[in-house]
Amino acid sequence: MGKVSAIFKGFIWGAVLGSALVLLFTPYSGEEVQHRVNDYVGNVKDEVKRAGEEKRAELEEQLAFYRSGI
Repeated sequence: MGKVSAIFKGFIWGAVLGSALVLLFTPYSGEEVQHRVNDYVGNVKDEVKRAGEEKRAELEEQLAFYRSGI
């Protein structure tokens, strides 16, 4: 259990330290970073939604094919 908690603490401290360094050394203002992050997250959400819709259409086509018995 000691190794697991040490690894977990290491991840937490690494995340905290990395976040602090990014905040200190980023060349953009806070608002610009927020806009960039929001734009990136929005783009990822759109891509995931689009991929899900495409996969759904593909699966519906396959289902229709199998139901037709051809």
